[in-house]
Amino acid sequence: MDFGVLLGQAYQGFVQELHAHLAGHGHQVLGASYGYVLRTLADNALTASQLGEHLGITAQGAAKVVDEMVRQGYIERRADPNDKRAKLLHLSERGRDMLDTVRTFHADYERRLTARVGADQIAAVRAVLGEIIDTATDSTTARAFRPL
Repeated sequence: MDFGVLLGQAYQGFVQELHAHLAGHGHQVLGASYGYVLRTLADNALTASQLGEHLGITAQGAAKVVDEMVRQGYIERRADPNDKRAKLLHLSERGRDMLDTVRTFHADYERRLTARVGADQIAAVRAVLGEIIDTATDSTTARAFRPL
């Protein structure tokens, strides 16, 4: 099997398991950007435009994701104390719960995988994936990765 296909299928399997885990905890993921948005807003409130800029998507794209996440109860819009015209995006209690659930899943997934294949194998996979990311990030032609 081609290496890229192997990477893609491994990621798809991981995401399917993550979404099933989230559903079991009362969370529904409608878009691929949810995780990036949750992590971005975890420590800093941003406007929709700032969020889009941070994630490397258009303001319109960010607004669409934000509207969806507000409807689902993961994000709240609040007045910006420094600019009454602007709305800052904050994680709601439900959004924080989802992020905590995701982080717990990630740690448990890696623990389970480590138990099956060993810590040395996991360290090697992490090193290879890190090299792939570093190489693509250093390339002037590579699409920028979303910051996490």
